[in-house]
Amino acid sequence: MATKNAITYKEIFKLIKENKLWLGYDNGGTKWFQVPDDYDIPTKSRKKIVNGVKYFSMGRILWFTNLDTTKRHEELTLYKKYTPKEYPKYDNYDAIEVSRYSDIPMDYDGVMGVPITFLDKYNPEQFEIVGKTNNKEHAGKYLIGNDPTAAINGKKFYHRILIRNKKVKK
Repeated sequence: MATKNAITYKEIFKLIKENKLWLGYDNGGTKWFQVPDDYDIPTKSRKKIVNGVKYFSMGRILWFTNLDTTKRHEELTLYKKYTPKEYPKYDNYDAIEVSRYSDIPMDYDGVMGVPITFLDKYNPEQFEIVGKTNNKEHAGKYLIGNDPTAAINGKKFYHRILIRNKKVKK
């Protein structure tokens, strides 16, 4: 279990890319953890006491696993078609920007940069993870130049996972 941003850590991402680690099931809602009575929780909304036991809520936590799950094999339904206007290329990556995983074009055979939230829908039979932005080590051959932070017209993007749709014919 870790913060969602752990996906961007080079050690964690390496395991994800190699299909040795993936996201587990999420039961939704807030995750509460028992903490010692003297643990300081400055935000009231992140604290509760039940039967005299103190609990703290964590934000944006994910379960990581290497146990197979059925959700990992569910195909993501794609409905959009690629257009250069809707899917611009990065200034410094040989890839297009897809700002929401639900907007992945069904007919694009090149590399696409998607938000890290894509991993919740990742199916290794449907997509190949080829790299990640914001890290030269994981950018691979798709990085153009030296700055690994993905950008379009100079506007920089938070970490993107670089994927390719395996089901599109080249």
